[in-house]
Amino acid sequence: QVFRRLGLEPGMRVLDLGVAYVRSQGLWDVARPHMQALVAHTRESCSVAQLDGSDIIYVARVAVPKIVGLSVQIGTRFPALATSLGKVLLAALPAAELEAVLAEPTRSGLVPRWQPDRAERDAALREVRARGWALTDEQLTLGIRSVAAPLRDGTGRVIASVNVNVHAAETSVERLLEEHLPLLLAAAGEISADFARLAAVPHETVAI
Repeated sequence: QVFRRLGLEPGMRVLDLGVAYVRSQGLWDVARPHMQALVAHTRESCSVAQLDGSDIIYVARVAVPKIVGLSVQIGTRFPALATSLGKVLLAALPAAELEAVLAEPTRSGLVPRWQPDRAERDAALREVRARGWALTDEQLTLGIRSVAAPLRDGTGRVIASVNVNVHAAETSVERLLEEHLPLLLAAAGEISADFARLAAVPHETVAI
């Protein structure tokens, strides 16, 4: 009954945060209802991630039970460049910082299928910057397809990314982009706007 009140079907799992930074900023409290609504509409899992070196690390997730090629939970790491979440975050970095970040070895223990040279990598990130969202189609591993959008603070700075993840055998790229992407972009905009409003609220300082 709790799941139904949230607009979710029984069997969906809501996982709490695993990174103190996001919790301290209040992002999870802001994102939670929007992520739950997105999952209720798409019937697909939704995650939020941040960069940690050349990896993404999952910091929030609302998941539906599906068999996929890789297990994802709070704290899971993947090489950023091969994920839609990571492409969004990498595309937001200045050029010098991007090179420094990607020079760091992954700590995920995973070798992605997509191994672009610098020209292909730069072209992919330019495309992400131009359109404002990122797609990955089995670039990390077989069977995983996803689309991601940035989450921003009140200054417009990208602080995290949010995605919809699907099984490639069930959902085509066309359906992912035509049906799920508009919902994702709307949710990302709402999360960013709500987070900016929260950050703008004055906080009292208590002298001790």
